[in-house]
Amino acid sequence: MYRGISDFKKGYQPRTTTLEDEKGDLVTNFHSILAIWRNLFSWLLNVPGVNDVRQTEIHRSGPLVPELSAVEMAF
Repeated sequence: MYRGISDFKKGYQPRTTTLEDEKGDLVTNFHSILAIWRNLFSWLLNVPGVNDVRQTEIHRSGPLVPELSAVEMAF
């Protein structure tokens, strides 16, 4: 509520979203900005070439929670 009142008092202020790409050029296209963020996060998360996070499979060496023994299950 307070944020809305503050925005209303300031009036309309256009916002331009820009991002610098690898070459140092400013990018303002929304889809290009998303592609830059996708590439950055795939590089940070060490998952090269992933276009859609939902398609990524997670491989793990074992269960996340160890299975309980019969003695532990009794308690």
